[in-house]
Amino acid sequence: MGEKRAPPVDVLFGRVRRQSMRVKIFAGVVLALCSLVALKHLVRDHEYFFIFSEAIHAAGIFVLIYKLTTHKNCSGLSLKTQEITALFLAARLACSVLMELDAHAALDIASLISTAWVIYMIRFKLKSTYIKELDNMPLYYLVVPCIVLALIVNPFTRFSYFSQVLWAFCVFLESVSVLPQLRLMQNAKMIEPFTAHYVFALGAARFLSCAHWIIQVYETRGMYLFLIGSGYFWLPAALLAEAVQTFILADFCYYYVKR
Repeated sequence: MGEKRAPPVDVLFGRVRRQSMRVKIFAGVVLALCSLVALKHLVRDHEYFFIFSEAIHAAGIFVLIYKLTTHKNCSGLSLKTQEITALFLAARLACSVLMELDAHAALDIASLISTAWVIYMIRFKLKSTYIKELDNMPLYYLVVPCIVLALIVNPFTRFSYFSQVLWAFCVFLESVSVLPQLRLMQNAKMIEPFTAHYVFALGAARFLSCAHWIIQVYETRGMYLFLIGSGYFWLPAALLAEAVQTFILADFCYYYVKR
């Protein structure tokens, strides 16, 4: 009787692990580009990318709700990430109200309510299982720089200056919102399964959001950049914020899929 053959997925990831970092990065870029091309041809209305992104984010929050209601335990969850998430969702919802109401606002409302419920459960109902010592990244390290940066660098639009600053603050804060959760995982030396599913959902949502943005820029030959705001510093700052969050979550998603 021959040896039991390893599953194809294990063989594939085994080969990837043996490659150099340069080869891994190249393979990741090729995979991302192939995914973008496939999405461009499969999805006719690219506005759905952003809607799907917010829907997946909401699904990730519902995974946390399932964990909290069935396991009655919030260990492995970062309260600070949830608080930052609620803050940038509230800011984005305010932007929608001040600028224009659409389907995104409805998804933001659902995500904000769900996040607020998660915060309530961690702070009050399941407080005894919350590991505060491991969730030790100060919020002001993230929030204050985002406020200062938003006051200095924001888009030039037809809306009020307050709306411009709020929009920029939302973009910058969202890009670093997952850092307290990743810090907690690093401190705990382990990843709780439901928390891992949640962070992976954030990564998938970020990829779809970036796909929407990149494809729109490509199809409009760069004109889409003028629709999301203008300014000498705003565009590089917005691109940097997108890149920061994408690379942070891409690293986690790689290890998530590998496991």
